[in-house]
Amino acid sequence: MKKKELLYLLALQKAKGIGPINAKKLIAHTGSAEAIFSQKKSVLEKINGIGRFTIQDLHNTENLKNAEKELNYILSHNIRYTSFLDDDYPQKLQHCIDGPILLFHDGTIHYEKQPIISIVGTRKMTSYGRNFVEKLIDGIKEYNPIIVSGFAYGIDIEAHKAAIQNKLQTIAVLANGIDKIYPKVHQKYVHQVLENGGFYTEHWHNEEPLREHFLNRNRIVAGISDATIIIESADKGGSLVTAGIANSYDRDVFAVPGRTTDLNSQGCNNLIRTNRAALLNSAKDLVYMLNWDQKENSKKVIQRQLFVDLKGDKKIIYDYLLENGKTLLDSISLACKIPIYKISGILVNLELQGFVRPLPGKLFEVI
Repeated sequence: MKKKELLYLLALQKAKGIGPINAKKLIAHTGSAEAIFSQKKSVLEKINGIGRFTIQDLHNTENLKNAEKELNYILSHNIRYTSFLDDDYPQKLQHCIDGPILLFHDGTIHYEKQPIISIVGTRKMTSYGRNFVEKLIDGIKEYNPIIVSGFAYGIDIEAHKAAIQNKLQTIAVLANGIDKIYPKVHQKYVHQVLENGGFYTEHWHNEEPLREHFLNRNRIVAGISDATIIIESADKGGSLVTAGIANSYDRDVFAVPGRTTDLNSQGCNNLIRTNRAALLNSAKDLVYMLNWDQKENSKKVIQRQLFVDLKGDKKIIYDYLLENGKTLLDSISLACKIPIYKISGILVNLELQGFVRPLPGKLFEVI
């Protein structure tokens, strides 16, 4: 990415009233962040869903001044970054309409078609929660998942520690700048995380962990992963927000049940009771529900239909599945260049017509 484009992405990131959804819409219409700032307001406000109010702060000179300062810091401190248009941007997060337009990162993060699992929960963790985290990650280590969490007290840091203990990659998503560690007591784990994964944040280097930043962080934790697991949560809290976001992204959500009298289990029990999360009793449940235990050499021979009369997007999807076999919903969307909200309905129609069938873990295959 050119320095100039990074400068305007930074300015766009901080323009009040824009946000990631409108920022992406503006870039899609103009071609780049730089082009947005050279375009006339009268043209921008006519873009569907934008309007005059949205862009009123766009050309505030303070935005560019602050962006220049941040750019100088990034360059002088060799801060690594990626935009939502870059190849090294987390692929699953690219499917999230409100995903950050810029991410800053550090460490040794790499993706090799591994499953990615977010594990979150209460900061007031009990021995029940700790033991479940340890057994769960030990039970799935053979599948080499990447473990994502928020580096907070309780379940979050326990998930990172268990991943490191089992030699798995772990990603910590921060609610502050990449130069800060919160809580400070977790500074002792930074080196291990950097060696076994790394950190992501959308915040500039001098930003503090404000309340709204934690809520924004939750969407990254949910969006970057195949599935989100809630281990111990009261009836209110950030973990439930993360579960809600994951559901809105059409990702799998699991919750670990607990006794009805335990305050730390009320949130999880309610998620299960209201069908907003699947019940998770063990690592075996997760492996089965996400379809990890189906080996390539155990595929059944499927009699292909010789004459399939399909058109448009249905044909594109069917032909892709016919050639590639069982495939994740997100991967179908990305390969066929059809948005998730649209592709879900098409797959339902194909299923009703008897052309495809769903498998556990949001996988689909041709019948």
